This record gives sequence, structure tokens and C-alpha cells, in this order.
Amino acid sequence: MAQHKIKAQLYDNVLTETPNDFIARVASEKSLDIKDIAKSAASRGGADVSAAAMEHAVNLWLKEMAYLLCDGFAVNTGWFMAAPKIRGIFDSPAEKFNPNKHAVNFDIRQGLLLRKELADVEISITGVADVAAIITQVRDVKTGSVNDLITPNRNLRISGSKLRIAGEADKNGVWFVNDQSNERIKVEPSDIVNNNPSELIVVTPDLSAGMYKLEVVTQFSTGNKLLNEPRTATFDRVLTAA
Repeated sequence: MAQHKIKAQLYDNVLTETPNDFIARVASEKSLDIKDIAKSAASRGGADVSAAAMEHAVNLWLKEMAYLLCDGFAVNTGWFMAAPKIRGIFDSPAEKFNPNKHAVNFDIRQGLLLRKELADVEISITGVADVAAIITQVRDVKTGSVNDLITPNRNLRISGSKLRIAGEADKNGVWFVNDQSNERIKVEPSDIVNNNPSELIVVTPDLSAGMYKLEVVTQFSTGNKLLNEPRTATFDRVLTAA
């Protein structure tokens, strides 16, 4: 019997032309931070240190890992691997790094130990999700980053279903919500470059560095009639503005 169980729902696959295919998305219970995991390790996992001590040590370890990654080292913990990566095209051997043309970020992948845990995971498909709108993928055009980094003042490609911005409600539009302060920053209507049900292309606002949730609010509906009230599609991953 599997030790772990993950519930998932099926969503229309808007990235293919096939009319009746679906993708599965994990029905996430909650996003856990370092404090949550340390508490679980102390209460369930039999850790021989307190949750507070573990949280402090992990934060110190991660800070040092980030420092070393920024010095060009790769990291392999067995559970995950991380390394700095440079994106962008250099047109000649003499060309220097240009932050307006190139980008540096981190490539993080699962390691062997984490992959082995999958052998004890049971997936339960609970059916087709009853959703009116969904964001399935976010791609930063400048860096090519998918569902991760976003570049202020550059194009962002948002894929999904029923995303077209329509209706006169003030709250309609594309929003970035700061994960710490909950400040809401709206994309200017003139910065919505492409406005289709399955894809929006917008210019990312001049965001301060930090973590952001992405929301699309619209009254769009299939057919010619708008919804009476706006609906919100919230992306299930937090995005990072550098």
C-alpha cells in the first residue's frame, strides 16, 4: 500500500489542438514554508531537535547555499540539484554580458533521493475540475523562464482557458499580488498586448523585487453574454520578480 496519496483533477488541455484531451493538476492542500516543515519534522518525523532550532539551521543553510550558488558553484544535496544558468544569445566571442539582453538565474531539479520517494505515491484522479477559468502556464518572454521568474517591464505570456479580459467592472484585468504585503498591482489596459481566451500577453509592471501571485479577473464567458460578476483565476504557483 502506498505511503503517500495525491489527489488531482483533470483540466482541458489548451496547449494542443485535440478537442478531448486533458491534463492533470495536483489539488494542493496548502503551500508549506520552512516553519511548517520544521514543525512537521519535530511532531511527526521524530526529529531530535526542536522545530525552532531546525527552522533556524535550515534558514542558515539555505542562505549559505545561495551565497555559494552566486559564486558559480553547483549544489547537489541528493534531494535536489541547483546551479546558476545564463540565458540569452551572445552574437560574438567578444560580446560581454548585458543585463538588458541576457539573464542569470538558477536551475533547480529533483535529485535521486526525491525521485525515489515517488515509488510510494498513489495518484487519485477525482474527475474533471469544475472551473470557469484557469491559468495553466506563465512564460517570461525575456528569460524563457516557465512558471518561475518574471521580468518587470518585459512581456509575459499567460496561457490557460477563458482568460480574455472583458467587461466594464473596475476589478477586471491582470493583477500581481505581493506575497508579503498583499499589495495589488494592476497591468495597465494598454499593456495587454494579446487578449485571447487561451492566451494573454502582457507587459509586466515595474514590480519591486519579491514574490507575487498572479490573478486574472474578467467577466468573459463563452457566447456573446458577459458574466454578471467578475470571476478570478489565480495561478497556483508564486512568481519571482528580480
